[in-house]
Amino acid sequence: MENDVIVVGGGVVGLTTAVTLAERGLRVRVWSREDVTATTSAVAGALWWPYRIEPEAEVGRWALESLRVYEELAADPGTTGVRLVPGVHADTVLAELGPWAREVPGLRQLAPEEVPGPYATGLAARLPLVDMPVHLAWLRRRLEAAGGLFERRTVTGFEEPSARARVVVNCTGTAARELVPDPAMRPVRGQLVLVENPGIEEWFTSAKAEATGTTYFFPQPGRLVLGGTAEEGDERPVPDPVTASAIVARCARVRPEIAGARVLGHRVGLRPTRVGGVRIEAMSLPGGGRLVHHYGHGGAGVTVAWGCAERAAALVEGV
Repeated sequence: MENDVIVVGGGVVGLTTAVTLAERGLRVRVWSREDVTATTSAVAGALWWPYRIEPEAEVGRWALESLRVYEELAADPGTTGVRLVPGVHADTVLAELGPWAREVPGLRQLAPEEVPGPYATGLAARLPLVDMPVHLAWLRRRLEAAGGLFERRTVTGFEEPSARARVVVNCTGTAARELVPDPAMRPVRGQLVLVENPGIEEWFTSAKAEATGTTYFFPQPGRLVLGGTAEEGDERPVPDPVTASAIVARCARVRPEIAGARVLGHRVGLRPTRVGGVRIEAMSLPGGGRLVHHYGHGGAGVTVAWGCAERAAALVEGV
């Protein structure tokens, strides 16, 4: 066959997996319905933190493995899009987090008077904040430098890619609901507002897993990203103006200068959440091929991308 692996899906999970495989010497091709800058991943905030993702026992390990990679990539933020930025997770108690939290450098509980806005508890940390359009373009270049190929191609079933490669890796995110099909997929709508940055240099979040309305802002180059929502069962692709106004108002409760910031644009994405958590599983295909499912990363695809890619790569290689 002309390929060892075809990865279906060109978001952060698909590209990171493809890079991991190509740098092991495999002949890898990515088939993606959209360009990397038009994927759901391109809309992400994107702060490293295990948010809306399961299973908890596995997620901590995947997240820490990815954290170590991002810490290295942050040495060249202009190229990779990864920076280490300080900030605050409000409404969060360190003792209530999983064992993974003890291994995050510098993560500490704040005194009530240190927490900004109308919040009584919070954590301080210096974490990777990823400029996703830059990072996705860098991942594609890294894939191509390793000999991999990226193609715009719509996949309606796994028969075609399995005829072109001995292993197919399914990184289709929300599309797995119809493609597999997998009724456990529950897309969760997220809406963002992009504004001119009025001088904010630290990120902030108050985003409980069960909340439909969240509050966060991330300083990215050339913009401040405001969020957000977590609306299960709502798959509207068009930004809602009432929701956008509410997002700005919530963020302005923490930093009042946000209220007067000029709006640059709006974004909507569907987090690929799955009941039962991330699915990384290999199965045999007719003719002796292998299909590796790798989807359902919820709101933390960036957070676990490198750790999950290692697990998926092991299944590709039959380990």
